[in-house]
Amino acid sequence: MFRVASLATALLVFPVAVSAAGCRLALVLALDVSSSVDAAEDRLQRGGTASALVSDAVAQAFFASDLPVALAVYEWSGRYNQELILDWTLIDTQADLLRAAETVATSTRSHSDFPTAMGYALGFGAGLLDRAPACLYKTLDMAGDGQNNEGFGPQAAYSEFPFNEVTVNGLVVNAADFEAETGLIAFYQAEVLHGPGAFMVVANGFDDYGRALQIKLERELTPPAIGSLDTPAGAG
Repeated sequence: MFRVASLATALLVFPVAVSAAGCRLALVLALDVSSSVDAAEDRLQRGGTASALVSDAVAQAFFASDLPVALAVYEWSGRYNQELILDWTLIDTQADLLRAAETVATSTRSHSDFPTAMGYALGFGAGLLDRAPACLYKTLDMAGDGQNNEGFGPQAAYSEFPFNEVTVNGLVVNAADFEAETGLIAFYQAEVLHGPGAFMVVANGFDDYGRALQIKLERELTPPAIGSLDTPAGAG
């Protein structure tokens, strides 16, 4: 009897929680513009992000639920070098998605000569998520082609900033050291991925950025199925 009553209570409470949320997912994309990323690679990154956003599979995932997705994009490099590209935008229509993609595609790089301060970048992302619209879930996508080399690292950021309800996924770029235990992929697996179901996708260079991001976005945006199993952390 207790279990039946508990189930009935859960079924009554869940729709109230859903209806109170303005969106189902607050999604932040963080682009790496540290000094290891040259001008051509940066153009591929922005173009790949825009093309992934408007791809058929990703667009279908954006609109797979009646609740919209809130999207924001920023770039990061040194400890004091994070710049907002797209502030919080509710993606309610195809036109909203096209405008967001165009904003990223036409954006210009703010910095090019600073190191990789990933802990600071995550802190900026936490602040951005803290003022996001009320959503059921929060996800931060951390893209990068190198390990942290300035300031505190990701694990310190997770302990100092509000990440309790945030999933951090990774997009690893230029990871030629796939089998290395101390390489970039190992760093992302051990230090960057955070939260339930966190995963990463590998891009084989910046010319592969759009393909990798499309895979990641489709997975992040598709509403979870009840009873579905978690997939491995390393994918793509």
